Amino acid sequence: MNYFNYRDERLWCEDVAVEAIAEKVGTPFYLYSHRTLLHHFRVFDGALKEIPHILCFAAKANSNLAILRIFAREGGGVDIVSGGELYRALRVGAEPRKIVYSGVGKRIDEIDFALRSDILMFNVESPEELGVINERAGLMGKKARIALRINPDVDAKTHPHISTGLKSNKFGINIEKSLDEYRRAKTLPHVEIVGVDCHIGSQVTQLSPFIDALERLK
Repeated sequence: MNYFNYRDERLWCEDVAVEAIAEKVGTPFYLYSHRTLLHHFRVFDGALKEIPHILCFAAKANSNLAILRIFAREGGGVDIVSGGELYRALRVGAEPRKIVYSGVGKRIDEIDFALRSDILMFNVESPEELGVINERAGLMGKKARIALRINPDVDAKTHPHISTGLKSNKFGINIEKSLDEYRRAKTLPHVEIVGVDCHIGSQVTQLSPFIDALERLK
């Protein structure tokens, strides 16, 4: 559902004609429907109301401050992949304990920024990254909350360029080695294990890949 529609062959966003906005601000421009974004957030949030949850918007999808602020004001969290996205999330008032740091290639200064900000957790991509986070947390006298990103070797049935859950993809920790990595994480003095992470791809249009991934993780 969205609040873009045609009335008498004129495109409207909610109750404003798009051409009226174009005349006022000039073209090209980006136009978002506040009502549409709010509606979909509340639908997702409501679907999970029976269980404890945090609904995190992926900032990489759209890091516009106005967009992030909508979800933060609704009590949502933010999934980030960089220090810049962490800065933006904090700027709009997102609670640090509702921020999850995903993504490959986390720089040391970005890890330190996240530790100082006391974010909810890091989704760790590799054994090497786990070691770095443990080291940085130790130097700062902190304990980093972490989940390991597990590659479940599941076909997301999406375009191969945006598939991330197959063994042949470069992302995450091989599921066959995951228990060993969790056992190793348990021995590290400056990390706290708080979850399991998995991401199998984008533009997934079927439920079955998610079910397959969950079964493998279980």
